[in-house]
Amino acid sequence: MGNQIILAGKKSGLLALLALASCTSVQTQEQSQQTQSTAVQKQAETNPLLKEWTGPYGGVPAFDQMNLADLKPAMEKGMALNLAEIEAIANNTEPATFANTIEAMERAGEELGRVFTYYSIWGSNLSTPEFRTLQAELAPKISEFSSKISQNEKLFQRIKTVYENSQKNPLPADQQRVVQLVYEGFAMEGADLSPEAKKRYAEINKELSSLYTAFGNNILADEEKYVVYFTKDQLSGLPESFVKAAAKAAADRGKEGQYAVTNTRSSMDQFLTYSDVRALREKVWKNYYSRADNGDENDNNENIKKILKLRNERVKLMGYDNYAEWRLQNRMAKTPEAAMDLMNAVWPSAIARAKEEVADMQKVANKTSKTKITIEPWDYRYYAEKVRKEKYDLDSDEVKQYLELGNLTQAMFFTAGELFNFKFTPVPEGSVPVFHEDVKVWEVTDKTSGQHIGLWYLDPFARQGKRSGAWASPYRSHTTFDGKKTVLASNNSNFVKPAPGEPMLVSWDDATTFFHEFGHALHFLSSNVKYPTLNGGVRDYTEFQSQLLERWLSTDKVINQFLKHYKTGEPMPKALVAKINKAATFNQGFETTEFLASALMDMHFHLADPENLDPDKFERETLAKMNMPKEIVMRHRSPHFGHVFSGEGYATAYYGYMWADVLTSDAAEAFEEAPGGFYDKDVAAKLVKYLFAPRNSMDPAEAYRQFRGRDAKIDALMRDRGFPLPGGQSKK
Repeated sequence: MGNQIILAGKKSGLLALLALASCTSVQTQEQSQQTQSTAVQKQAETNPLLKEWTGPYGGVPAFDQMNLADLKPAMEKGMALNLAEIEAIANNTEPATFANTIEAMERAGEELGRVFTYYSIWGSNLSTPEFRTLQAELAPKISEFSSKISQNEKLFQRIKTVYENSQKNPLPADQQRVVQLVYEGFAMEGADLSPEAKKRYAEINKELSSLYTAFGNNILADEEKYVVYFTKDQLSGLPESFVKAAAKAAADRGKEGQYAVTNTRSSMDQFLTYSDVRALREKVWKNYYSRADNGDENDNNENIKKILKLRNERVKLMGYDNYAEWRLQNRMAKTPEAAMDLMNAVWPSAIARAKEEVADMQKVANKTSKTKITIEPWDYRYYAEKVRKEKYDLDSDEVKQYLELGNLTQAMFFTAGELFNFKFTPVPEGSVPVFHEDVKVWEVTDKTSGQHIGLWYLDPFARQGKRSGAWASPYRSHTTFDGKKTVLASNNSNFVKPAPGEPMLVSWDDATTFFHEFGHALHFLSSNVKYPTLNGGVRDYTEFQSQLLERWLSTDKVINQFLKHYKTGEPMPKALVAKINKAATFNQGFETTEFLASALMDMHFHLADPENLDPDKFERETLAKMNMPKEIVMRHRSPHFGHVFSGEGYATAYYGYMWADVLTSDAAEAFEEAPGGFYDKDVAAKLVKYLFAPRNSMDPAEAYRQFRGRDAKIDALMRDRGFPLPGGQSKK
């Protein structure tokens, strides 16, 4: 939850290429100077970032040839090439057809797609001050280029002709879906506007692109700037594994002999859970939750104001009442009201449960604290852990001893083998270029036929210049259009790297996230579509597949084979498994409330009148009206809500995690009810056929009905979280 997908990679349709900007806080770009020097022109023509991928496995990115000096000329050349392709399509004198318009667009942008793969790596995995300077320079130019395509009148008229003809004489199903997605995508980007409105629309996009870049870079700057150092006499309560990692983090920053909590969720979360030093917990908590909200050059409040005003102005040009109405029209929810209805149905139960949790924690604090305290946000994780031990005799650190990263990786491979018939084999060291020594690569094949499916890259550890959180990226998506292309998929995490020779042990939550992001990778790898555009996704649906995969972490087959004690090799004892299962709904008040607070704020921001809106005041007042518990803070406070304000992929769509969770809980019950449980072959086959392989080649609601035989119901979600159903029922 809260882990953003970066949709990058070798071209997956022109529409996806243009949409890439919204998800990664960039757009696409034109050659900004027609009078570029001969030297730069020559460099662009031989630029390694533009070159077709060569080597094994259908060609792989030349990550070992990444040089930041090549990025700008590569981007400019890629834009120029793509614009030339688009102009040729738009100015074709033949009547518009699917072949000469839509298929031609599907072919466009190969070089540009390759450049964006490298761009996304610099932006997410290898950011530097030099890259951020270049990113700020490129962003508005990239937006201008994007507008030149999305507002190309001749191009849109050809698309519209194909679309209207397809309404009278339907095309084959996959072609019909591509036409629909391309037409709707252009229409939503203002292709039907007057020339004056188009001009303003493009200007707004250009301004927004710079604001998105600044917003994301401000967060990263505060994550790098604020580190809490502490000493040996302040280690009380901290697990040995964390102490060793904290010592290494301090030493890496020139503070040998001290310990460091970095300003990332994985580091913060562990420290707040275990540290006995309350004053330090408060400091760590305030550092993390005040990212980009410190009244300095990295403060994002003004950026939020500008972004909301510009988004509102842009949709008003197209006749919409607000940004949320425009954004949700092609999502599963369809309307902001439907999304709000779902969230408001769950919110009362979430805050009621949170109130119970705080009462339990206060009792423990009253019994154990030397001084009288009232539970504050920096105490929540700490006392929740104590309540967990008291109520369920469950020690999170004991659980971690069975969650070693290598074993978890094998557990994911096993799950993929059982459900998808995939086999993962490490590629020979050095045979595939990587962008950092931490990155490892596996070949994915069909277990039965041995057929090559793709490669899977894993970048597991946190480091300076890498954004926080966890995400999945396709470097190349599957298509059978113009020859079959196999998948290059990646997973990226921010585990705190252990000291040399120490095991990489993770929390149950982090293990769940690891499976979640692998679900996205399996969605990429299982794709069975012809046209690149169909590899896209519907935002409130794309989290469903990954959330569903989390369920296999707690299955008996995974526990017994892979959740082994890192020292003894013994599988997790049945008694400990029973405790985990018994505590499955523990802390759901906190987890649901912190998420829903962010999702509701996202929607409220975009439904409000942005004129004279003070983000900080609006956040406080809105949460107060919602009766937000004072002991809990939003999962992503507004100034560092990168999902929503460093791009548009999740704007008014953060609710999608819960929308997807309704599907997830309902689908999980389909497995629970099957004879073979979570490894039932028939249900697994339907899962792959209807929910993974089609990607966006069919309407998500229809795809789910094909799998389940009906629409999903909220009941399963409420049962999963231990919340009461209407009528008081809470168990199945």
